Amino acid sequence: MELKFILESLLFSAQKPMSVKELRDVLANAAGEENAGETVKSLKKAKEDDLVAALEQLAAEHEAAARSYRLTCVAGSWQFVSQPEFSPWLKALVGVKNRPSRLSQAALETLAIIAYRQPVTRAEVEQVRGVNVDGTMQTLLERSLVEQSGRAEVVGRPALYSTTPLFLEYFGLRGLEDLPAADELRRIPVEHPPAPITVDPGLATAVPEQLKLVESAPAPTEPVPTPAESAPAEDASPAAEEPPADVND
Repeated sequence: MELKFILESLLFSAQKPMSVKELRDVLANAAGEENAGETVKSLKKAKEDDLVAALEQLAAEHEAAARSYRLTCVAGSWQFVSQPEFSPWLKALVGVKNRPSRLSQAALETLAIIAYRQPVTRAEVEQVRGVNVDGTMQTLLERSLVEQSGRAEVVGRPALYSTTPLFLEYFGLRGLEDLPAADELRRIPVEHPPAPITVDPGLATAVPEQLKLVESAPAPTEPVPTPAESAPAEDASPAAEEPPADVND
């Protein structure tokens, strides 16, 4: 029995998408059951590369068959999905469920910047977009398309943001490597805030070269006044005029 057909039966019966690791675990568990046959036992230690190759072959065969469904990998998990051209009849069958509102243009632009430059701070996103993104970021966080993924090693240690697995599912992507090319977006320069500098050994976060520059910098001195500045100011009031002498007729 071929591995690809075993995987096909698992994915067809699964109630959710399955990752390669989950499929591998199922094969291992089946081999541990009593009365397991030689074929079942032989797949106990199946390699993930072999599973991926079998899934890729299975997906290609379904694509070539031009069926109403196809096998696809979204966010690292494999599942059978219906072809989009059959959506009118599927909606009539299952009904139209309430779906979250579509993302606005501002949200899509912000999400694209995060996707291509992640991890990225909110300030860096605003530098690229040129506008405040507080409200937009909150929307993306609430929709679980973006999450906080750490802190930047700069002054203030602002939060870093990255996309989530739900982002891949939302756009039907296998991984971030499937994002379309966006060289122009990556070329936009972003100014990073300076790293914090301190001479306290217990709190030092700057590189030693920066600390040496701070320590070797000359202490500020009082400016030396110039002769013009040191000379006393002359009385600018006009001299008193002498009364005119009496003129005898």
